Amino acid sequence: MSITIVRYRPKPDRAAENQRLIEEVFSELNQTRPDGLRYAAFRLDDGTFLHVAEIGTDSNPLASSPAFARFTEGIAGRCEAGEGPNPRGALLVGSYELMNETN
Repeated sequence: MSITIVRYRPKPDRAAENQRLIEEVFSELNQTRPDGLRYAAFRLDDGTFLHVAEIGTDSNPLASSPAFARFTEGIAGRCEAGEGPNPRGALLVGSYELMNETN
C-alpha cells in the first residue's frame, strides 16, 4: 500500500473549474469502482486543494482514468505560480474510520 498526498493552490478564477474536474473524476470512479484505490479530495478554506490517495495495488488505477487524465492535463495552468501540485509520499500513523481496511 502507498499513500500520496497532493496540495496545490489554483488561481481564484480557476478554482470552480478545478472542482468541477475533480467531481468528474469521482463520478467516473463511482461508476467504474476500481479495485485497490481509496481516494479523497478536499477544498480547504484557504483556497488550496488537498488530495489523498491510498493505492493498494501494483499499478495506480487513476493512471487509466480518462476523467483523471482530463483533470491533470491542465493543472499547471490552473495553479498559481509556484503553487502547483506537489505530490508527497506519506506514512499513515493513525486513523479512525478513515482510509482503513474496515471501510
